[in-house]
Amino acid sequence: MTSPYDEHHTAESGPGHEWWRSAVIYQIYPRSFTDASGNGVGDLAGATARLPELRELGIDAIWLSPFMTSPQKDAGYDVADYCDVDPIFGTLADFDTLLAQAHAHGIRIIVDLVPNHSSDQHPWFQEALNSVPGSPARNRYIFRDGTGEQGEHPPNNWQSIFGGAAWTRVREADGSPGQWYLHLFDSSQPDFDWSNEEVKAEFRRILRFWLDRGVDGFRVDVAHGLVKDQDLPNYSPDEATASMGGEAEPAPYFEQPAVHDVYRDWRTVLEEYDGDRALCGEAWVSSVEKMALWVRPDEMHQTFNFEYLLAPWDAAELRSIITRSIAAFAEVGAPGTWVLSNHDVVRHATRLSLQEDNPQGSGIGPDFPGVPSREAALPRAQAATALMLALPGSAYLYQGEELGLDEVHDLPAQARQDPTWFRTQGQKYGRDGCRVPLPWEADQPAFGFSATGRSWLPQPERWREAARDLQRQDETSPLQLYRKLLRLRAQYSLGGGTLDWEPGYPDGVVAFRNGRVLVLANVSAAAVLLPSEARTLISSRPLSGDHVPADTTVWLELPGKS
Repeated sequence: MTSPYDEHHTAESGPGHEWWRSAVIYQIYPRSFTDASGNGVGDLAGATARLPELRELGIDAIWLSPFMTSPQKDAGYDVADYCDVDPIFGTLADFDTLLAQAHAHGIRIIVDLVPNHSSDQHPWFQEALNSVPGSPARNRYIFRDGTGEQGEHPPNNWQSIFGGAAWTRVREADGSPGQWYLHLFDSSQPDFDWSNEEVKAEFRRILRFWLDRGVDGFRVDVAHGLVKDQDLPNYSPDEATASMGGEAEPAPYFEQPAVHDVYRDWRTVLEEYDGDRALCGEAWVSSVEKMALWVRPDEMHQTFNFEYLLAPWDAAELRSIITRSIAAFAEVGAPGTWVLSNHDVVRHATRLSLQEDNPQGSGIGPDFPGVPSREAALPRAQAATALMLALPGSAYLYQGEELGLDEVHDLPAQARQDPTWFRTQGQKYGRDGCRVPLPWEADQPAFGFSATGRSWLPQPERWREAARDLQRQDETSPLQLYRKLLRLRAQYSLGGGTLDWEPGYPDGVVAFRNGRVLVLANVSAAAVLLPSEARTLISSRPLSGDHVPADTTVWLELPGKS
């Protein structure tokens, strides 16, 4: 099965040269990207209208966060129909237009797939509620009898990642208290039972539905979840680790061996199609060595490198995680995959300069100590980006990071919408701060996000000066830095290159060669002398004569190197 876009790109593919090995992939969070309808929520037509700006930026593909039919209890990660578009985002025709226009611009489309759970409004779950315990309808989800004399207690002590119990009790058809169902996230997101063959068959159908429309791949939500220990043992996570996983000893609902069989099955489906369709997994595991298990040759193609994302701005730690990542992925023939920000974490323009611990998913609020200003934190963020984009492999960018946007930590309490905020009674702020709609034009309503001025989360006034139209006119802006970095990355084939560490630099400097390019990231407080024989290609901020200042990354071309 082929699409015109597949045929156009056939010459680029082949074993070891697939597009996803070196691509720069840009995450669009649709509800916060651009609103064409004027209702205050971004949509597919808005994303289509902005494709020229993304082509100008220099990306290779878009990861489109959920746009499928959903009651939006968790911003689309609660899906009621996996094969249609939610009306707030448009129609299937709008999706087809976006896909066709993206391909016309030379941009691929990866869609977000949420297989761990559905919405409680999904027809299957509604059927389960109206069916008896042990019925085929209930067996698609994880329903269990409770404990205690009357089944009044949950089946075990598991806690929701959003806070509170991971089990909710239902009322049976006769009105009596009944079984409990598992939801690792919100109670409106019941978990599928992936030991059920009907569930497996349904997701094969869903994959083919979107592949037949021409999508280039899937980002898989909670890819380390899906399969649970069937014994449902009690478990209490280590509070010091990320809420989405990453414990040294996996939780009984994460990293179960049988989950890999799911992706082996999916891989065979993707290989029915031409054009190097790709799977990228969201797998929050404890090490890159474990992460590499998701990208073995018969499983996924990529997985997000969360150990890299969570690494502090520390030269020794960065060298270690980069070295181990490249080695671990090379063992299984996969590329490194690098990321600094997404819709679930504090934007790295703020996060890398925080002085206090901030566990993934907790977010930050107005009372979080020492939140830096955008201006103060921007140099470090840009240095981190310039370092990441020089690494061999694929890189993911999150919408707005090319504008240097900071985390909106000062959202008013009444504006917050993340389920984490409500399920923890405000103890955790959640992820709203990284999801605020983008500023496009400084002097337009909602900074150009929506012509009506409506915005589902309020935009901070300080973002006016970060608007894309102003940054396009400023050669020193973050936007122009990203454009130049991506152009040079492509020109010097850094995504398909190899990394060699460069000796002779202070411990506080991350120094390596990728082909003809020498990269120096000064993570220390002291300026570092530039090599005299090198030609500067780009610097994340102005150099101090012949020195690299603190929180600065520079790319240099070395004569005679190849």
